[in-house]
Amino acid sequence: MKKILLLSAIYPAVLLGACYSSKKATVTSVKEEKATTITDNRWILIELEGKNVAATINGKEPYLIFHTTDNRYSGNVGCNGIGGTFALQDNNRVELTPGPSTLMACEHMEVEQGLSGVLQRANHYNISKNVLTLSKDNGTALARFQMQDNKTAQQALNGSWELTYISGPKITFEGLYPKRKPNITFNLPEETAHGNSSCNNYNVGFSVEGSSIEFGSAMSTKMACQGSGEATFLSTLKTITHYKVNGTTLELIHNEEPLMRFEKKK
Repeated sequence: MKKILLLSAIYPAVLLGACYSSKKATVTSVKEEKATTITDNRWILIELEGKNVAATINGKEPYLIFHTTDNRYSGNVGCNGIGGTFALQDNNRVELTPGPSTLMACEHMEVEQGLSGVLQRANHYNISKNVLTLSKDNGTALARFQMQDNKTAQQALNGSWELTYISGPKITFEGLYPKRKPNITFNLPEETAHGNSSCNNYNVGFSVEGSSIEFGSAMSTKMACQGSGEATFLSTLKTITHYKVNGTTLELIHNEEPLMRFEKKK
């Protein structure tokens, strides 16, 4: 009789433990399912209207990024920078509103033109096994993208870069930096950078998440410098909100406008 009572007491506890274990597994599963989100990941275009897309177009990797901070998307499909706004809705619906883009004419424009049309028609998205599919309500897949994980994207940021373009000043780039171009070397995962601002050496901390990047205040040596090149470089660095790496080219961006462009140093 005591054995029966003991078993009766144990059985609910075992059952409760099993339920808890099942519930815990479910929560973990849901958490894992939500780990891959459409925002702040770099999505490499791999398929457009049922046709495979080349790894590079005009020497550039075709991609899109959906930015959390301002609900804007940006990217490049081998020629012009493209962008616009997006709104995520219930049931994986998405509203994409194209914005202005550059108007360069390039050798291969088919994919860029095709994706521009897709972004105007797509109203639904789905993510499965790190593949993002944009589609219409009827289920027709319009474009597919492969996620490039943040670690891989950030590793591309590592190394030394030399400035080749900076936006804003009326003076020419050569006039701004007649003797020495500014440079920057990123150290990840430490999130520190150092370089030369065309006159003084500097160190600066930064934080990076997805394609978003924010620089702190730079600490530098105190040599007297001629012209406004150094001040322009350091003040522009403080305004940067995003970055993108295309091969050996790095762009530092404020919202959607590239303010600084660098080339990878060998």
